Amino acid sequence: MSRRGRTGPETARAATGLACLLLLILPGVVQARSCTGDFAGGTQPVLTNARLAADTTLLCYQAFAVLYSGLARTPLYAAEHLTAARVEAARRVDRVDAFHEEAQLPEAARSELADYAGSGWDRGHMAPSGDMPSPGTQAESFSLANIVPQNPDLNRRLWAGIESSVRALAIERGDLFVVTGPLFEGASVQSLRGRVLIPTRLFKAVYDANRGEAGVYLARNATGEEWQAISLEQLAAIGGIVAFPDLPDSVRRRIMPLPEPRRDEYVGGPRSRREPGFLDWLAAELRRAARRAWRDFLRSLF
Repeated sequence: MSRRGRTGPETARAATGLACLLLLILPGVVQARSCTGDFAGGTQPVLTNARLAADTTLLCYQAFAVLYSGLARTPLYAAEHLTAARVEAARRVDRVDAFHEEAQLPEAARSELADYAGSGWDRGHMAPSGDMPSPGTQAESFSLANIVPQNPDLNRRLWAGIESSVRALAIERGDLFVVTGPLFEGASVQSLRGRVLIPTRLFKAVYDANRGEAGVYLARNATGEEWQAISLEQLAAIGGIVAFPDLPDSVRRRIMPLPEPRRDEYVGGPRSRREPGFLDWLAAELRRAARRAWRDFLRSLF
């Protein structure tokens, strides 16, 4: 019998060993994870814009969920359950920029690093890297499936301040649900290389389940420090997204008092940043080796 045709205990042990290796190296890809913990009441946001809802993929990462659009080649939203403990843990994680294309998506649907290169637009996180409680979850946040083209001034100043204020609110309140995403408005939406749509505005919806109140930050994807606080009902009317579908109309119509964006986080804020080192390179090499091993293993079965 050829080696290829063997299906006894040795093959089973090899398969089990490889699966364990993949679980350690590729947790976001291999481990089955439900997204329900990222959604208020376990219910996914609803898109009421039929054109946007076409060609979408739900990606469940370790600390957030993304609904990715193969048409826009951006996320349509990122959902998180922020707790005080998670934010405190995130403060101890140094930022390491590790932008990468999303291997879970079909190649034709992915945004690429080349789309952003030399464009003048920042690669803006929807689920912020500063919300991530471990190096592994932070690395996942740098997937381009979680990224939109963002005005550099907005990304590094006002939006960074909004993200910081929401983290501070999570520490104060103990528990928040957050949905962040882009809006594409009008008939003349621009794109990067004719592939990645550039949002006209960005939103961050916040829900405090303990107090039964919610509100939305809304800002133009442009230079400046102007922002609005709107209701969930207004967001649904403007952007075609119902961020927290299970909430009663009384909550959806009211605007909770949202904290002002924190200016101390402007221009990247005080969080430390380091260049990728040897361990980062080694982890990337291990991920690539694991993917190759997984493909070879699948080929051996068929």
